Amino acid sequence: MKGGFYGLRARQLALITIFLLCITYFIWAWKKTPSVPSLMPPQTGLKLSSETLTSPSEEKTKDKQIQEAKTDVGAQGPTSLIGVEGDNKKSVELVSNLTEVDMAAPASSPRTSSPVRGKDDWNLTLPIEKQDCNHAKGKWVPDNNRPFYSGFGCKQWLSAMWACRLMQRTDFAYEKLRWQPKNCKMEEFEGSKFLRKMQDKTLAFVGDSLGRQQFQSLMCMITGGKERHDVIDVGKEYGLVQARGDARPGGWVYRFPGTNTTILYYWSTCLCDVEPIDKTNTTTDYAMHLDRPPAFLHQFLHKFDVLVLNTGHHWNRGKLKANKWVMHVGGVRNTDRKLAMIWKAKNFTVHSIVNWVNLQLPRYPGLKAFYRTISPRHFVGGEWNTGGSCDNTTPMSVGKELSNDESSDQSAAGAVKGTGVKLLDITAISQLRDEGHISRFRRNTGPGVQDCLHWCLPGVPDTWNEMLFTQI
Repeated sequence: MKGGFYGLRARQLALITIFLLCITYFIWAWKKTPSVPSLMPPQTGLKLSSETLTSPSEEKTKDKQIQEAKTDVGAQGPTSLIGVEGDNKKSVELVSNLTEVDMAAPASSPRTSSPVRGKDDWNLTLPIEKQDCNHAKGKWVPDNNRPFYSGFGCKQWLSAMWACRLMQRTDFAYEKLRWQPKNCKMEEFEGSKFLRKMQDKTLAFVGDSLGRQQFQSLMCMITGGKERHDVIDVGKEYGLVQARGDARPGGWVYRFPGTNTTILYYWSTCLCDVEPIDKTNTTTDYAMHLDRPPAFLHQFLHKFDVLVLNTGHHWNRGKLKANKWVMHVGGVRNTDRKLAMIWKAKNFTVHSIVNWVNLQLPRYPGLKAFYRTISPRHFVGGEWNTGGSCDNTTPMSVGKELSNDESSDQSAAGAVKGTGVKLLDITAISQLRDEGHISRFRRNTGPGVQDCLHWCLPGVPDTWNEMLFTQI
């Protein structure tokens, strides 16, 4: 009896001891590993933009990114994340490692950012991806804030032969049109903003007379057409001085000393190297090297930060004959009859210059290079010397929208494709502006001769510079 009593007590003590050990173990385990809900941040909620919604595929992508960061912050929308509060510093640190998340936004939306805030006022910017704007798609719209400068002024930079306000023309509606790209907005041009953007930089136009028009247009836009006595002529630095007997120098270079911004134009109608075949003969022909860039570019490319190239309207038999230019390839006179065709020679040269510039880009990583597409002519009923005219003075472009994805200048587009040289595509938008030419109002021209190639300034080339400003 006594032995049975002690046996029972021993079993009870053993059970109690086991029970206490289990309780102790569970308390220890609970302290070491808190429950899962305690890891969750407080339910602060997420703000959802009414303009930007995520698709299921985007939600999966975002969930995957958050899972990889091992953070259970719920993703309700892409626009903003409210900060994680409380003492969960580890969760905050994990979220702060998400330095960039790709978000979907409408093409018309500007680039925006979303702050992530925590209790310590730390910030994280999540940029929303912006689609590239095709500035060649859109329409011309009236704008009473145009032009950027007066056609009566800007005499310091603007040639009188292009200042239609100084001619007999009496209609100036062409000055009051602005190009509006579709689904995006061009950056508003301001002279001071341009100079700040181009501080300590040089912009070079290299091309024909249409390139010169774009150069003069930009000088007028920067200054607002006002006299600027502080601007310095630095043509000597580039060998661009007017020699005795020359009608004009080979180009112009001006510097704005306040921002050390240099604007340059170099005359190169064919964008290839031209040199006399016999330097000792004053009546010699000239070798037109289709596969060589102008020597000027070889010499000064390293000084440029933005380069704008163009060519086109000098590629005809009359011009080549008048200039005594003879096509050369590989350092010798061209014997390829197919290449001797003017349009093929031009395309060959454009591809050559673009490829050469593209090969230079790794050496000059700060250089932004553009090839401007051809400016359209609007001669009707003949050429400039055979009675061709462009008498329309009413803007016919208002309301006509361009929606083509491809450039109207396929040769230029094909040349830059796959290169680091960008296309400044102005052909189609300028095609709509037949009323913007100098037409019959040009001074010192014979009877029946009209200029349906060059533009009145202010005018269409101002828009080319707006497009350029947006892309640099």
